[in-house]
Amino acid sequence: MIGNDNHPAGPARGLSDAAPAVDADMWARLRALATEAMRCAYAPYSHFRVGAAALVDDGRLVSGCNVENAGYGVALCAECGLVSELVRTGGGRLIAFVCVDGDGRVCSPCGRCRQVLSEHADPHMLLDMPSGLMTIDQVLPDRFSKADIDRVTGTSAPAPEGDRP
Repeated sequence: MIGNDNHPAGPARGLSDAAPAVDADMWARLRALATEAMRCAYAPYSHFRVGAAALVDDGRLVSGCNVENAGYGVALCAECGLVSELVRTGGGRLIAFVCVDGDGRVCSPCGRCRQVLSEHADPHMLLDMPSGLMTIDQVLPDRFSKADIDRVTGTSAPAPEGDRP
C-alpha cells in the first residue's frame, strides 16, 4: 500500500508531474461519481449494483456502471463501461480509479476487470481498494500486457485504435 497525507492509505506518489493532482478532494470526487454511476446500474438479477470512476491523465473524469443480462455470461461490469467511455471520449491513461458497491462502499474490481483496467492504466495508476490505495502492479502483479505480445511475436503489435500513449 501507498501512504498519503490526505487519504487513509497514503500519498499519490510516482505519477508524472503533468498528471492532475490525486489528493483527498479528487478521491472524494471520484467516489461521488462512482456512487452516481452505481445508481444507474442495471442489476435485475444479482441486485448487486456497481459504479466505477477514474481520473484520466488529461484531467477528464470517466465513469461506468454494471449492466446485467439474462444471459449471465454477457453482463458488463462497471469497469468495462468506464473503459468504453474512456475510449469514446478520446482515450488516454487512467491515473486514479475507484469502484463502489450498492451501499457506496469501496469494493475491489474482479481479476478480469483488473486486466481490462491495466490495458489503459498509467504505469503508476492508483486504485482505491478496501484496504487502501494500491498501484496497478500491486493489484495485478506480473500483469499481461502488449509488451508480452511483442516479446513473443518479435514484433511490435499496433497500439489499440484511438489510443493516446
